Amino acid sequence: MPRKKALLIGINYFGTDHELNGCINDFENIRNFLVEERGFSPSSHDMVMMSDIPENQGTPFYPTAANIMAAINWLVIRNQPGDILWLSYSGHGGQVRNSDGDRPSGFDDTICPVDFYENGQITSEILHRAIVSPMNPECRLTILFDCCHSGSACELPFVYRPDEEGNVNMVDTIKQGIGLIRAAEGLFEGGFSMSKVDDAKMLLGGATDFFNGLHHRRNEDVDEDGLAAENFEEHWETEGKDVWMFSGCADNQTSADTSIAGAPTGAMSWAFVRTLREYPEQSYINVLQNTREELAQKYSQIPQLSCGGRYDLDQALIL
Repeated sequence: MPRKKALLIGINYFGTDHELNGCINDFENIRNFLVEERGFSPSSHDMVMMSDIPENQGTPFYPTAANIMAAINWLVIRNQPGDILWLSYSGHGGQVRNSDGDRPSGFDDTICPVDFYENGQITSEILHRAIVSPMNPECRLTILFDCCHSGSACELPFVYRPDEEGNVNMVDTIKQGIGLIRAAEGLFEGGFSMSKVDDAKMLLGGATDFFNGLHHRRNEDVDEDGLAAENFEEHWETEGKDVWMFSGCADNQTSADTSIAGAPTGAMSWAFVRTLREYPEQSYINVLQNTREELAQKYSQIPQLSCGGRYDLDQALIL
C-alpha cells in the first residue's frame, strides 16, 4: 500500500522585527486537513511538523536552515513507487540576486528559515536540488508555499499561464508592479533605517521582476493547456519528476498574513484548504481556479500553479 508522508513548516519569527501572526496556525490547519480529509497519519514516522514555538528550540523541529534541509531530505528519499508526499511552508519569502543570469528580474526567490539573519535565506535553486532532484520519479509530491515571491520558489520547469499572452491579468499585474515601487518609496517616510533599506530592496526587486518579465512573457510558448516553460539554466524539464506546486502569489507579489474568523492565518493556506474541504474531488486546474476566486474577493495576490512536466492539468488532484 502506498505510503503518505508530509512535512509542514510554519514560522512566525517570534520577537523579531519581521514577526508574523498566522503561519503556525496555517500548519495546524493543514495538518488537520491532511489527517481528517486525506488519510495522512499524524505519527512522527509519517508527518514532521516544524515551527518556531519555544518548545522546539534546540530540537530537530525548530526550523533553522540546517533542520529544514534535513527534514526535506527525510521527505524525499527512500520512497517507493506510488508514495504520496506533501510539503508546505508558511513564513517569509524573499529574493536574492541571481548568479546564473536565467531570471528576467536578476533575482531568485527564497524562503527564510528562522535563523536567516545568521545563516542566510534558502534559494530556489537550492530548494529544487534538495526537494525535486532526489525524488523517486514514480512518487507524487504536492507543494504549498504561502509566502511572498513564491511563484518560482522551487524552480519547477513549467508554470500555468491562463491566457494566450501568458499573463494572469495584465492590468492587475501592472498595478501590482507600480504598487511595489510606491511601497518601497513609502518605507522611508518617517525616518531611515537599515531594515527599511532591506525591505525596499525586496520590494523594488519584485517590481523589477514584473517590468522585465513583460518583455519575456509576450514571447512565451504557451501550450493548449496554458503551460509555459520556465527558462532555467539547469534544464530541470529533463528530470521528469511528478511534482505539483501551488504558491501564494507570483514572483513579483506579496502574500497576505491576515485574520479569518478571528484567527491569524495565511490567506493562501486558508483558501486552499477551504476549497478542498468544500469540493474534495477536483482537478489541479480546478483547485487553482477556485483558490484564486476565493482570494480575489479580498486580496490582490494571484496564486500560481507550476509542475515538473507538461502534465494534464485536468487530472484529479492526488493527495
